[in-house]
Amino acid sequence: MKPPETSLASPSVAASTAVVTEDIERFWVAYDAAVATPDVAGRAALIQRLYIDPGSPGLHALMQARDYTAQSYADVITRYPKYWASVRPLTARARSAASSLEQDLATLRKLYPELRPATITYAIGAMRTGGTTLGDKVLIGAEIALTDESVDVSEFPEPMKTRLGAFFATRPIDNNGQNNVHEYVHTQQRDMADVLASRVVYEGVAEFVAEQVTGKRPPLEMYRYGPAHADAIREHFVAQMDGASTKDWLYNAPTNTFGVSDLGYYVGYEIARGYHERAADKRAALREMIQLDYGDVAAVKAFIQASGYLKP
Repeated sequence: MKPPETSLASPSVAASTAVVTEDIERFWVAYDAAVATPDVAGRAALIQRLYIDPGSPGLHALMQARDYTAQSYADVITRYPKYWASVRPLTARARSAASSLEQDLATLRKLYPELRPATITYAIGAMRTGGTTLGDKVLIGAEIALTDESVDVSEFPEPMKTRLGAFFATRPIDNNGQNNVHEYVHTQQRDMADVLASRVVYEGVAEFVAEQVTGKRPPLEMYRYGPAHADAIREHFVAQMDGASTKDWLYNAPTNTFGVSDLGYYVGYEIARGYHERAADKRAALREMIQLDYGDVAAVKAFIQASGYLKP
């Protein structure tokens, strides 16, 4: 029998808001079976049968969003046994990590009354995201999002070892509430254009709104490096904002022009913050940035212009 979904929502937030954690326990059952078999080639079939086939809609959405397959899981299970051993007890913290969700969504609804309901699923991914979305589903990769400095990264190749090691050292578990709200905001936004300006503003708005709700920003290097190098970052962004490359800006390792990961989040945050600060009606400004047509490059560039970011 399929275990019941766990809901932490209150009627005052949204009746359909739920936190689903059932996939995590099921993953570890599949993991134990996979590592116990001497048939390494058969591990993917075990993952498929014990984890994926009975999985929640959220797990299946996570797999779709990140192109995970049963073989993806089998590969990382085989390559990184020390990592999985160290992260296993941390993934049991999903329910407690989501304990602030009810209050955070109530705060978000006060700031943005048009908030639409979404579900949140904590599942185990194949190590490529701590959070993403698909439609009205927030999808949290527990093996990344619920971590701390105790995670063993010794088996990872570079630059993966440096990037994830630095990330785990920031104790992502402590920032889980902000991460949930960031991803929840994405379920409210329109699709992006495949242009750097659109992607940066899309991520920056989610960062800014999440800070307004939780009072937190993730303690990542981009927020320390960014203000100290603001002019150089701005100049480089302006030169590349009309292109499609995210190499120096998003979803990257620190092996880029600046030597710092994900500076696009910082740039987008500064754009959103500037727009909000300049607005006389703060609630209207928040609504405008969430409802911005991110697929309309002209509208995105007008938003950037109105933020004052281009003219410090």
